[in-house]
Amino acid sequence: MDVAQPKQEHLLALKVMRLTKPTLFTNIPVTCEERDLPGNLFNQLMKDDPSTVKGAEALMLGEMLTLPQNFGNIFLGETFSSYISVHNDSNQVVKDILVKADLQTSSQRLNLSASSAAVAELKPDCCIDDVIHHEVKEIGTHILVCAVSYTTQTGEKMYFRKFFKFQVLKPLDVKTKFYNAETDEVFLEAQIQNITTSPMFMEKVSLEPSIMYNVAELNTVETAGESESTFGSRTYLQPMDTRQYLYCLKPKQEFAEKAGVIKGVTVIGKLDIVWKTNLGERGRLQTSQLQRMAPGYGDVRLSLETIPDTVNLEEPFDITCKITNCSSERTMDLVLEMCNTNSIHWCGVSGRQLGKLHPSSSLHLALTLLSSVQGLQSVSGLRLTDTFLKRTYEYDDIAQVCVVSSKVKQES
Repeated sequence: MDVAQPKQEHLLALKVMRLTKPTLFTNIPVTCEERDLPGNLFNQLMKDDPSTVKGAEALMLGEMLTLPQNFGNIFLGETFSSYISVHNDSNQVVKDILVKADLQTSSQRLNLSASSAAVAELKPDCCIDDVIHHEVKEIGTHILVCAVSYTTQTGEKMYFRKFFKFQVLKPLDVKTKFYNAETDEVFLEAQIQNITTSPMFMEKVSLEPSIMYNVAELNTVETAGESESTFGSRTYLQPMDTRQYLYCLKPKQEFAEKAGVIKGVTVIGKLDIVWKTNLGERGRLQTSQLQRMAPGYGDVRLSLETIPDTVNLEEPFDITCKITNCSSERTMDLVLEMCNTNSIHWCGVSGRQLGKLHPSSSLHLALTLLSSVQGLQSVSGLRLTDTFLKRTYEYDDIAQVCVVSSKVKQES
């Protein structure tokens, strides 16, 4: 008959504690009217409570700090810090102590130990301390695996490990929208929502453009010669609140000529978001590369380079058009026709030859027109015909212009 051997107890004890900032202590105010049975007792107790703010005892404000009572929430982009302590609970010297800390995520296993060297010996009531840090870059389940190996005085090798499981939550919800201008500019609207339970101080929200673009932030206004944020001096984002950021991207000079013929998916850049919570705890997120589907212009693209905002009634005004051959293989022989509308009348010869336009090349065209009707009028009626394929491209509602009486313009 076999007798079960008792399980040998380990000589070392492992403790793992998360390092977080303290929080402000708040208490729940309890008040009553003076005519009630307690009288002024509750109000006096709140005034005597050292944790309340004098003069604002009933507002749940506190000036004292309290240590965390639980593990707390960990959000993507924050730094996870933990204190690891191995203590010798026995009355004998332990040798060759090796402490290893790994973080297991859904996709990888990371070694967080500050040192991989073993400690030669650990005397009774002594301990080995280590602090680990890790910037959290994945959401979902994380497991902190702490393993300890050592050798007893009798030469026996011992080993044990502990697992600490926690969830990493998503702090922000980021949505993006793209708007294509009449020119090659691209406007990006980023909607950022705080989906945590505490306010955030938005330290920085910037767009790092791709190699093709220069970016201009449209989130500030000029006031007395100084740039001021459109969100005010205190850029706090309350829980579940959403803020909209706007950016304008312009193609660089070396890519400007190609911007009109780019097709398919293009990379715009990525957002870099930095915030602070609680008592200055910092978090940072970078989105993946933002991509947009380039608008399809067909074989020929016509865009306006210059056009006045306001013109006089029945007076000629000039515009400049840019015509681009978006084909990468075929040369076009174009003919321009100008068709009058009820309000817009073209000046010049219709049906003239523009000549040959090679693949991925452009030409600029100066045109003159006038309007016979006041108000906001649409520039329409241009036709381009490719004589090689006998194909006609129609361009209506190219742009809009405000037509006013010449007397009104003089008075203004």
